[in-house]
Amino acid sequence: MESIIQTIAVYAIPILFAITVHEAAHGYVARMFGDSTAYVAGRITLNPVKHIDPIGTILVPLVMVMLSGFMFGWAKPVPVDFRQLRNPKRDMIWVAAAGPGANLLMAILWLLFAKMMAVIGMREAYVFLVADAGIKVNLMLMALNLLPLPPLDGGRILVGVLPRRLSWQFARIEPYGFIILMVLLVTNTLGFFVRPFLSLGNSILRMFV
Repeated sequence: MESIIQTIAVYAIPILFAITVHEAAHGYVARMFGDSTAYVAGRITLNPVKHIDPIGTILVPLVMVMLSGFMFGWAKPVPVDFRQLRNPKRDMIWVAAAGPGANLLMAILWLLFAKMMAVIGMREAYVFLVADAGIKVNLMLMALNLLPLPPLDGGRILVGVLPRRLSWQFARIEPYGFIILMVLLVTNTLGFFVRPFLSLGNSILRMFV
């Protein structure tokens, strides 16, 4: 029980920051390109309460981390009306990429914070463990969302990049995307794609800290 509490204490803050900034970034970029749906809904905010899905954001990620060391979860998706974008097909790419891009930025910021903690001799402190978790969580969330599977961000990016006919056909996968994702998770195929990013994070941490 003590180890479970410790894991929750270390991962809670990074997970909340990761999903909050990820979702807010989608809404912010959508507004830049003409769609104010997320803004009107109050979702362009760093208040995590607005983005939390009790099961997908809290329960599932913590259970997965404790059981396997692999984080999988989701937040309430930010509403985006792609028809309101000035150039829907092109702008969809930027809106979708904003989430993983925000996670990459947060991973870098957590790395800088970990470096600062190490320099002042706090490598064994709780805040260093949180920073380490922040790097892992954000890289894993970035990798997960970049999978080329609608409705994940990578799938939406691919829809925007493909020629119109192919993109329309590929987008038809979206209703089955979550089922496919669950199959990938259960068969451990998802970990095959995501774990290299986690290894990269560990390597970078050892290199710079």
